[in-house]
Amino acid sequence: MNNSYGSLFRISTFGESHGPAIGVVIDGCPAGLEMDETFIQFELDRRKPGQSRITTQRKEQDVFKILSGVFEGKTTGTPIAITIENQDQRSKDYDHLAETFRPSHADYTYEAKYGNRDYRGGGRSSARETAARVAAGAVAKLLLKKYAIEIYAFVSRVGEIKAPHYTELDLSKTEDTIVRCPDPTTAEKMIALIDQVRLSRDTIGGQVTGIIKSAPAGLGEPVFDKLHAELGKAMLSINAVKGFEYGSGFEGIKLRGSMHNDEFYSEGGKIRTKTNHSGGIQGGISNGEDIYFNVAFKPVATIMQDQQSVDKDGNEVRVSGKGRHDPCVVPRAVPIVEAMAALVLADFVLRGRMSKI
Repeated sequence: MNNSYGSLFRISTFGESHGPAIGVVIDGCPAGLEMDETFIQFELDRRKPGQSRITTQRKEQDVFKILSGVFEGKTTGTPIAITIENQDQRSKDYDHLAETFRPSHADYTYEAKYGNRDYRGGGRSSARETAARVAAGAVAKLLLKKYAIEIYAFVSRVGEIKAPHYTELDLSKTEDTIVRCPDPTTAEKMIALIDQVRLSRDTIGGQVTGIIKSAPAGLGEPVFDKLHAELGKAMLSINAVKGFEYGSGFEGIKLRGSMHNDEFYSEGGKIRTKTNHSGGIQGGISNGEDIYFNVAFKPVATIMQDQQSVDKDGNEVRVSGKGRHDPCVVPRAVPIVEAMAALVLADFVLRGRMSKI
């Protein structure tokens, strides 16, 4: 099982949803980086459960502890180990799933691959694991600040309700609503829809838009490690993600090349593009414009309704939804998307140091 991601800035996460703790080891972070623990906790608080009525009511404070790699407030260049204790597990809520496979979960596939699975809250396949990624992503963000690179994400769609394009929004207002949509009118509609779905004991999917600002031209590799390919891999590794697109994405197929091409011009000695259908990436390498992408999340698989399934022996059974789950995952997915984008960019920033003399 591969539990690591990255090349030079590399992370390895560990732990299960109902184990004693989850955590991450960050390897390759340069020495001398000031470790802002208040910022790391802020990022974890954005992801933690129990934030509002439209998220799971599991109560986890997600207080982290740094075990190594930091001395007198700065990184030492050695591996940084961070742990987050699990405090509010209700393992008994999953006793009925020991021999049963939940529809659209990883239960059956884990059983088929390993033959031994932790059925409590999904074990390693639980989104609880993403708290470790957010902690690592916060460290990556601290590194990227040194290069003036900023990363934003917001909920741009819930069901059929869509927010305006990010260029029309004030991204500083993302945290002003519980659904993390910076457009107040759209946010109200999204919250109403999630409430409606929640009360009907069902779930709904949505979309998170990510934006990377001030990334310099030249990040990424031209063949297999294209910048957009690594962003896609990072986003598709997040629980419940079903799709990734960057720049014009699938909408770009409607355009002719004469409309889609981003023409260059010079502004104050800097090469720019008049449009940005490329999403800030051309030939797998950043061109200095905003990098923007969309991440699609499916409806949460656990619903508070009975469903048809089978047990380990193939016998037909009815599965009852129990436990505490998000009716829509996208509000809490925003910091996860940002974290994974930060990990990708931090890795390429360090790799970029080695690309030319």
